[in-house]
Amino acid sequence: MRQTLVAGNWKLNGSLESIKQLVAGITAGAGDTGNTQIAVCPPFVYIPLVSNLLADSKVDVGSQDISDQEYGAFTGEVSGPMLKDFNCTYAIVGHSERRALYGEDDAFTARKFAAARKFGLIPILCVGETLEEREQGITEDVVARQLDAVIELEGIDAIGDAVIAYEPVWAIGTGKTASPQQAQDVHAFIRGKLAGLNPGVADKVQILYGGSVKGSNAEELFAMADIDGGLIGGASLDAGDFLAICKAGN
Repeated sequence: MRQTLVAGNWKLNGSLESIKQLVAGITAGAGDTGNTQIAVCPPFVYIPLVSNLLADSKVDVGSQDISDQEYGAFTGEVSGPMLKDFNCTYAIVGHSERRALYGEDDAFTARKFAAARKFGLIPILCVGETLEEREQGITEDVVARQLDAVIELEGIDAIGDAVIAYEPVWAIGTGKTASPQQAQDVHAFIRGKLAGLNPGVADKVQILYGGSVKGSNAEELFAMADIDGGLIGGASLDAGDFLAICKAGN
């Protein structure tokens, strides 16, 4: 039985004081979330603070990105060993905003995935289609291509050491949400594709939904057979909203 995982991606948000308040709110209610696994992914500069504040809680810390390099002349990058120094458990790779805004392609994402695993982090591999791609009926082709780039580099067994997050790009920050059945259909496709290569990996891997999850729709989404939690954007910035989603994991 796969555990539900709810991971908050804070993106480019927060200040010293607001993050202290947010973490305090999350830790105050985390004990009431049952068996749901919880993680938060702050901006890089706040990871040490958040890691320290969460040291005695059930909440893990992740990064929003990771360099594909270990060290060297790579201005502005943050490496896996640096993240491990501050007790990060997860690293998001291939988020749609990294792909769309910063030109990160499938091959680059695969290298970041490999770097996360190499340095003992659990990659949260984001896959998903744009509105144009969905309207063209190529959602499965796009998702398969994004998965294949990682599998070709790291092998199918590596997926068993990771988390996958399906994020329909057209449902991120737009107020639109894929219906539970639409989300389930893509999650089932992902699991089915993996099962064709390694049934054990397919059964084990957590596949999260990452498209405008809220406390009001989380329970219905998480009830779907192949949806194992959520990668949460805006709602993760409010402790009450975020905890409501975490509780829906039960």
